[in-house]
Amino acid sequence: MKYTRLGRTGVKVSRLCLGTMNFGPQTDEKTAYAIMDRALELGIQFFDTANVYGGKLGEGVTEQIVGRWLAQGGGRREQVVLATKVFSKMGQGPNDQGLSARHIRQACDASLRRLQTDHIDLYQMHHVDPQVPWDEIWQAMELLVQQGKIIYVGSSNFAAWNIAQAQAAAARRCFYGLVSEQSLYNLNARMIELEVIPACRAFGLGLIPWSPLGGGMLGGALQKAKDGRRAADRLRQQMEKARPKLETYEALCRTWGRSPADVALAWLLGNPAVTAPIVGPRTLAQLDDALRALDHPLDDDARKQLDAIFPGPGGEAPMAYAW
Repeated sequence: MKYTRLGRTGVKVSRLCLGTMNFGPQTDEKTAYAIMDRALELGIQFFDTANVYGGKLGEGVTEQIVGRWLAQGGGRREQVVLATKVFSKMGQGPNDQGLSARHIRQACDASLRRLQTDHIDLYQMHHVDPQVPWDEIWQAMELLVQQGKIIYVGSSNFAAWNIAQAQAAAARRCFYGLVSEQSLYNLNARMIELEVIPACRAFGLGLIPWSPLGGGMLGGALQKAKDGRRAADRLRQQMEKARPKLETYEALCRTWGRSPADVALAWLLGNPAVTAPIVGPRTLAQLDDALRALDHPLDDDARKQLDAIFPGPGGEAPMAYAW
């Protein structure tokens, strides 16, 4: 396994991040344990979850599964760089969501109980909350750091100007601020190249792409459909919309003798801005498959061929559209 620093911090994380969103709804607890054990065996020690994962309002099902696994001991908690999130609705009350200082404090304590740990390594704001001033948010995060409940703070689904705003407010308070941003990013969803990636680079944030396979679309979806495997309605609609691109993409992958999923991950890993794509395996086999991308980087010619299929927004703003 290869490791890199998380943004401008000194902590090192694996180049692949284990996403746990499927634990509970799609992956039973026994299989989830096996996947997490296998991840550590492979050197993947960066785990990502969220208090809202699991499908049952307020229960934090996925965090509970991860917590019971950590509680088995054997150095699990000591090895894992543990990330979770706050923002989403966790109850029926008006204050049971968002980024108020009250909700951040309550949500963090609840996540710590479910995860059966005394601290969270990376506490991420799942979405921006425009109704809450940054001084309130940073005051709450500062207190959690002082109490030893969290170490680093990250964002998810932030625009570039949200990142700039957050960092400016943190600097005024002499607080470290954000160290990472978790964004939708893959070959078919490259909008963050305009402003989010430049912002991450400028402020020293690590980039943690979610949905690196586009919900399965970049994982050989056309071939799987041809082989008779069913896809969800939403994925089928996306596949039909992007069929010409996907046909060219999957054919290109075949000429390289590589799986589409392998190529999609390798493309992300070749971007210097990317810290660790989040892989969300439902099975042990899917986890093992993800490792291939680490050992087979794409050369410049291969990246140019992929850019021709999935051209992206044309570079960084404002040069992409104004110059």
